[in-house]
Amino acid sequence: MTGSQKNDTERQPQTDLEETKKRAYIDILNLMSLIGFLYGALDDRLDFDEALAQQLKKPAPHYRTKLETNLLACLGGMSFVLILVQILTGVLLLFYYRPTVSEAYQSVMEITGQVPFGWLIRGMHAWGASLLIVMVFLHMLRVFLTGAYKPPRELTWVSGVVLLALTLGFGFSGYLLPWNQLSYWATTVGTEGVSAIPLVGETLKYLIRGGHDVGQLALTRFFAMHVVILPGITMLFLTVHFLMIRRLGIADPL
Repeated sequence: MTGSQKNDTERQPQTDLEETKKRAYIDILNLMSLIGFLYGALDDRLDFDEALAQQLKKPAPHYRTKLETNLLACLGGMSFVLILVQILTGVLLLFYYRPTVSEAYQSVMEITGQVPFGWLIRGMHAWGASLLIVMVFLHMLRVFLTGAYKPPRELTWVSGVVLLALTLGFGFSGYLLPWNQLSYWATTVGTEGVSAIPLVGETLKYLIRGGHDVGQLALTRFFAMHVVILPGITMLFLTVHFLMIRRLGIADPL
C-alpha cells in the first residue's frame, strides 16, 4: 500500500465522523426552530406534509341556497376569530392587571391611562366580549333555523350549546375584574339570583363568592375562572366541535 493510499484510508473515518457531526448539528438546529420542528426530522417520521395536504385539499362545502352563501355561513368562523382576539388581548392585559381588591381598579386605570395603547387593548377586550356573545348566539340561531343540528350532528350541536354557556360564563366572570361600583353591584345581584335555586342555592352562592359577601375571595375565584378554568374547558370543547365538523362536514340547509 502506497503512502497516499494509507493517508486516504486514515482520512476517510475522520471525514465520515465530521459528516455525522454536521448532520447531527443540522438536525438539532431544525428541532430547535419552529419550521424545523414541524417539517424537519419529525416530518420524516410523522408525515406532516401529507396530513396537511390532505386537509387543505378537502373541498369547501357547497350550499344550495343564496341565504347560505352570505355572511350567515361565516358566523362560526367569525366567532372563532373573536375568540382569538379575546385570547390575545386578555394575555396582554394580564401583564398589568393585579387581581386584588386594593389594586384591581387602580391597575385597570393604569392600563387605560398610562400603558401605551392600553386603552385600545382594554376596549377591544371589553367590546369583543359583547360582540362574541352576540356572534355565538347568532351562529346557534342560524344552525337551529337551518336544521343543521339534526343527526348525525347532535354532538356538534351539544358542544356548541356548551360553548355558548361558556361564553356567557366568560362574560359574567370577567365583569367583576375591573372592581368598580358597577361590576361589584352587578356581581352581587347576579350571585344573589343563584340563591333562588331550591335546596342548593345558598350553597352555590357561598361557593361562587367564597363567603357571604363579594370580596377578595370572590375576585380571586372569578379571576381563576376567567383566565384558567374556563379557557381550559373551552379549548376542550372547541377541539371536539372542530373535530366533529371536520369528520361530518357542514350540513346542507333545509
